[in-house]
Amino acid sequence: MRSTVKVFLFGLLACGLVYAPRVSAQGESPTQQPDQNDKKAAKQAAKQRSKRDKDLFNELDSQYKKWLNEDVVYIISPEERSSFLHLSTNEEREQFIEAFWQRRNPDPDSAENTFKEEHYRRIAYANEHFSSGIPGWKTDRGRIYIMWGPADEVQSHPSGGSYTRPSEEGGGETSTYPFEDWRYRYLEGIGENVEIEFVDPTMSGEYKLTMDPSEKDALLYVPGAGLTQMESMGMSSKTARFNNTDGTHMAAPLGMTPETMQEFSRLELYAKIQQAPPVKFKDLEAVVSSRLVRDQVKFQYRTDFLRITSETVLVPITIQIPTRQLSFQQKNGVESASVNLFCRVTSLSGRIVNTFEDTVRRDVPSSLLQQSLATASIYQKAIPLSPGLYRLDIVLKDINNGNVGVVNTRLAVPRFEDDSLSSSTLILADEIKRVSAHDIGLGQFVLGDVKVRPRIDSSFVASDEMGVFLQVYNLKVDDKTHKADATVQYRVTMDKENDPVLKYDLGQDKLPLHGEEMTLENIITLGSLKPGKYKLEVAVTDNLTKKTITPATEFTVRPTGSPAPQAK
Repeated sequence: MRSTVKVFLFGLLACGLVYAPRVSAQGESPTQQPDQNDKKAAKQAAKQRSKRDKDLFNELDSQYKKWLNEDVVYIISPEERSSFLHLSTNEEREQFIEAFWQRRNPDPDSAENTFKEEHYRRIAYANEHFSSGIPGWKTDRGRIYIMWGPADEVQSHPSGGSYTRPSEEGGGETSTYPFEDWRYRYLEGIGENVEIEFVDPTMSGEYKLTMDPSEKDALLYVPGAGLTQMESMGMSSKTARFNNTDGTHMAAPLGMTPETMQEFSRLELYAKIQQAPPVKFKDLEAVVSSRLVRDQVKFQYRTDFLRITSETVLVPITIQIPTRQLSFQQKNGVESASVNLFCRVTSLSGRIVNTFEDTVRRDVPSSLLQQSLATASIYQKAIPLSPGLYRLDIVLKDINNGNVGVVNTRLAVPRFEDDSLSSSTLILADEIKRVSAHDIGLGQFVLGDVKVRPRIDSSFVASDEMGVFLQVYNLKVDDKTHKADATVQYRVTMDKENDPVLKYDLGQDKLPLHGEEMTLENIITLGSLKPGKYKLEVAVTDNLTKKTITPATEFTVRPTGSPAPQAK
C-alpha cells in the first residue's frame, strides 16, 4: 500500500533535554558561564553579519536588489546570496548572475538555458493564477510553485464545505474553509509522495501555507460541532485538541500515528520545503567556484585582430602565466609545473562559437628554480571569428595544488571594410623572425610566414630591441604600376607629451613589396630612451587617396637591470 507523506507546515517547536549538571561551590555549573559566553558571542557575530549584509544590500543598484529579492529570492542559497552581496563591482555581479543560471543549466553546451526559462515561466504563471491583492509570486502558493514547480496532483476545494477527515486526522465529518492539497510524487532532497496544504480561512482568495491540518476546519471553535469519530464515540474530548504541545489543533488519529505525521518528521519536512531547491547539476559547481575565486592564479592575456577577409578575422589569444604563480613538484632533480587551460568564446545569445583546451607545462632544474621565478610561460591560440561582440572565458587550473584563475571579458571583433584604409592590432614583440616554408601558418605565434611573440606587458629595458608588427589593409593600387604608394613614419612620445622623442620614416626601399595589403615588421632600438612610459604611433599614409591612419599603443621602458618576466 502506497504511503502518502503529508507535510503540514507548522511553527517551530521549542524543545530541549533536561539534565542535572554538577553544581560548583558557588552554585553554578562550571561550564555554564563559558557556554553562555559562547552563545552570546555567536549571537553577536550573527547580528553583525546580518547588519553587514543589510548594509551591502542597500548599496546595490536597484536592478541587483530586484534580482535578489524578486527574481531568485526563493531559489538562491544563503551561501550564494552572501557571496553575491560581497562582490565589489557590477561586472563581477553580472558574471555571478550568469554563473548562477549556468550552474543550474541541464545542458551547459546548449544556447538555451531551460532551467532559467522555466523559472521565469513559473513566476509569470504565479502572477497570473495566484494573485490575491498582492502579486502572485509573493503568495504562499506562488512561492511553492516557483520553487518546486507544478504539483503532480492538486485537490482543490475552492468553496470549502462538507469534509470527511482521513483516519490520520481523526475521521468524522466537518465543514471546511476553501483549501488545496498539492501532492508531489518526488521532490529532490525531500522524498516521495510529499503533500502540502493551503487554506483560505479569510475567504479572500489568499491561500496560506498551513502549519496545522485542522486550520481548514470551519467548525473547530464551535462546541460540539464537527466532531472526530473518537469524539463522537466519547473516547476523546474536543478540548483535548487545544492541549497539543506542537502548536496544532489536530485531533488524535484513529489507530497508530503514522511515522510521517510524527511532529519531528513534520518539522524536518517543514525545514526542507522552505529551503532553496538543491542544485541538480553538481558537475557545474566548479564553474561557479572558478568565477568566485578567479584570483587564485593571476595571469595576463591579450587579444589581437588581423583581417583574413571582410567577414573573417584572425584573433590570436595570448596568455602569460608568471612562474611564481605556479606550484612545482620535484622529481629526479627537475621541478615540474602543469596548468590546464580552457578557453571558450560565446555569442551574446549564449551560443558557443569556439572552444579550445591545452596543458601548459614548465620544467626547471631544481638548482635554477629560484632564478626562474622572474620568468613566465606564454601560450597563444589563434582562432578565426566573424566580426561582432562575444564573451571570452579563460580558465586556468594548477594541476599540482588545484588553484584556479578565471577571466570573463568582453571580446569585440572589428569589421574590416573592403573600401576603407585600416590596420591590424599594433603588436609589440620581444621576438619577430621568419619561419621556414613548411612552418608557414603553423604553431604558436606564427602569423603567415612570421613568428611574432608579443611582449604581453609591453615592458622593455633600454637594452632591449622592441619588435613592431602591423598589417595595413586596403591600400589603393595604381592602375599603371599595379603598386600601392604609401609612406610610413614611426613616432615615439613620452607619457602625455606631444613632441616626439624618437621619429623616423621608413624609406621606400625598406617598405615591403605590396599590393592592397602591406605587412610591417620592424625593430626599434630603445637605448636612447630614459625609463618611463611612452606611446608609439605608426602613421601610414596612402599617397594615392591622401588618407592616413595612425594606429598606436603604449609601452614602458624600465631601468636597466630591473627584473621582468621573460617568456618561455
